[in-house]
Amino acid sequence: MDLTVTPRLYAYTGGKQFDAALPTVVFLHGGEHDHSVWVLQSRYLAHHGYSVLALDLPGHGRSTGPALKTIEAIADSIAGALPECGAERLLLVGHSMGSLVALELAARLTERVLGVALIATAAPMRVSDALLQATEGAPATAMQMINVWSHSASIAAFDRKPSNPGPGFCNVWQNLRLMQRIAQRNGADVLHADFAACNAYLHGVPAAAQLACPALFIVAASDAMTPARAAQPLIGACSDATVVTLPGAAHSLMAENPDAVREALARFAARVFERVASG
Repeated sequence: MDLTVTPRLYAYTGGKQFDAALPTVVFLHGGEHDHSVWVLQSRYLAHHGYSVLALDLPGHGRSTGPALKTIEAIADSIAGALPECGAERLLLVGHSMGSLVALELAARLTERVLGVALIATAAPMRVSDALLQATEGAPATAMQMINVWSHSASIAAFDRKPSNPGPGFCNVWQNLRLMQRIAQRNGADVLHADFAACNAYLHGVPAAAQLACPALFIVAASDAMTPARAAQPLIGACSDATVVTLPGAAHSLMAENPDAVREALARFAARVFERVASG
């Protein structure tokens, strides 16, 4: 599904035709990623009573235009596009950089957003100087660094289980290949733009304090990129926060523990949409 704005935004609908009358779950991916990181969770929800829009952010995947340089600009772009789909009841789900976009987007679409799920989030979402410099000057090296730090220690190697949970499948290599594909398709500057935007964003706590809806936090106990403790300022700022901690998982928790993420999102979606229906 394409939202025909400038830039044009692509949305994966989970293998089902989009129906604006259904409650809608909007998925927002992290840096140097696209909608495919949500394939397991988005497809499940699309086949269990929800409409799904798993977006490629501007300048990522199948969406057009350059990668935008601030979290606020990304949120502005999506806020301008979503009304086109006609959905009136939204649950925003964001991972890493996407979680920051979700916070900003909730402030722009207050009347439509009924819940916000923030996965592997942090405030502030600081990027180390070494990594930030590498994203600009040595992106291939930066991708290697990110992939090591994004997965739990038990799968740090690229060639052994449980990184390889089955034939033809490898969490680490597939994540690296996705990042390489984004660079090839959308430009080598996307990686630096994404990480610089995260590093510069300082509005997270005020945005969380302004949320007029429930918030779900899914954090990973072994996350080295956005440690669970780094989400505490956001959790404390929310008036209605639920926290789910996944033991043994790291930053790429949608791939490392897809069922736990799916279950947490399904419970939260049922709660926020039922809350409005009963109210």
